[in-house]
Order: sequence, then structure tokens, then C-alpha cells
Amino acid sequence: MRCKKMAEFLRTNGISDNLEELIVNSKERLFLVSPYLQIADSLKKLIKVRDSQSIDLRIIYRKDTKINAEDTSFLQELNNVSIFVCENLHAKCYLNENTAIIASMNLYQYSQQNNREMGIKVEKEKEPDLYNDIFKEVMILLQISPQLEFPAEKSKKDAFTASKKVPKKINKRHQKKDMGFCIRCGNDLNFNPKKPLCYKCFKSWEKYSDPEYTEKFCHACGTEYSSTVAKPVCYACYKKLGK
Repeated sequence: MRCKKMAEFLRTNGISDNLEELIVNSKERLFLVSPYLQIADSLKKLIKVRDSQSIDLRIIYRKDTKINAEDTSFLQELNNVSIFVCENLHAKCYLNENTAIIASMNLYQYSQQNNREMGIKVEKEKEPDLYNDIFKEVMILLQISPQLEFPAEKSKKDAFTASKKVPKKINKRHQKKDMGFCIRCGNDLNFNPKKPLCYKCFKSWEKYSDPEYTEKFCHACGTEYSSTVAKPVCYACYKKLGK
């Protein structure tokens, strides 16, 4: 009797092929964890397509990494990406809602073409416990890593600056008490802390129904903030609402 195949071992070409497949097959979320934000052109094209589908796209990279002008420009063109900076990050991990890849390979083209790499692919359907362990660890990285925002003007010295929870977009409707924002996509909706997700994002969230899953925006003011369904507003808004 043959044993059921579980985690799959990948060599260099296998990592490249499966990473592209992972990005293409992302329907709900795509998390890319890599110390360096030098992204291969082939991956940029695939990421841009997924970004246009309004999935939950998040990138974590190392704090002391400098980003070149080309990659900065690419990231500024994306509409739905959230970028986080993690101190002392050395892990490389890529996952969507069904698959996780842990590998020695970074996202840049040189690694794919010149280095000898190794990694493993984990399918949630085959190994749910292992996949969930990987997913939980990525969520921890997101929780301990400050979110970044793009500067108003491009700078060659500093591609990004750490976010101080400055609003992603200024909207006069912030002043209306009955106006809120979806904590995942940032779109306008009625203010209701018990229902902080728009219908589309709620249907996606409902599949896992995790009230502690980290989202992107404050439900009250719309600023970029690591909110959750359980705690949908930022601290500043929480204090104002409590008065």
C-alpha cells in the first residue's frame, strides 16, 4: 500500500513553476514573505493581474532592505497591496488560500536563474494542520510588522516610510457619523462595528470566520490599520467613540 503524498519537495525550477502557479491560482488572498523586494518581471505581471481582481494581497519584507526605483514604481501601481516591514526577517514563504511554499528562493530573477534552491510545497487539502501552522506564523509576522505607505513623491533614497496610520485617502464623508469603511477593501459602507465588512469581503471572510484575522483599515476613519472583525476601529477612534 502506497503512502499518501504529503508535502512536496521542490528544486529550483520546481519552486519557480509552483510559485507562478500559486500566484495565478490565488482567488482570495496572496501573501508574499521575502527579505528582499526585488521582484522578477515574470512575477510582476502575474501579481498585477491578481491585484486587478481585488484579492487580499500582502507583502512582508525586511526592515533594512533598500528597494530600487523600478520595484518602487511597480508597487505604487498596485491598488490593493498592503506592505509590511519586519525586523530581522530571513524567511521566504509564499501562500494563497490553498497552498503554501517555504523555500530558500527569493522573488528576484537572479535567484531563479543562477542559484541552486530547495523548498517544499504544502497543500491545505492534503495537510491542513501543517498549512494552518504556516498561515498562523505569517499572521504573527503581519501583527508584529508595521505597515508601510507610499510617499507622495518618489524618493531614490527612501522608497517607503513607516506608516503612522495616515489616511490612505482623505474623504469629507469621514465626518459623517453614519459613514464607515470596509476593514478589508476600504470601500465606503454604513458604520456598524458589528458588521465592519462589505458584502463581498464578508463572503470571503465567512469561509473561515476568524474574528482575529488581521485586516487593513479602521472601520471608523478609513486609515490603514491592522484591524480585525473583533476590533474593527483604531485606538484613536475607539477613544472618540467611547466619549
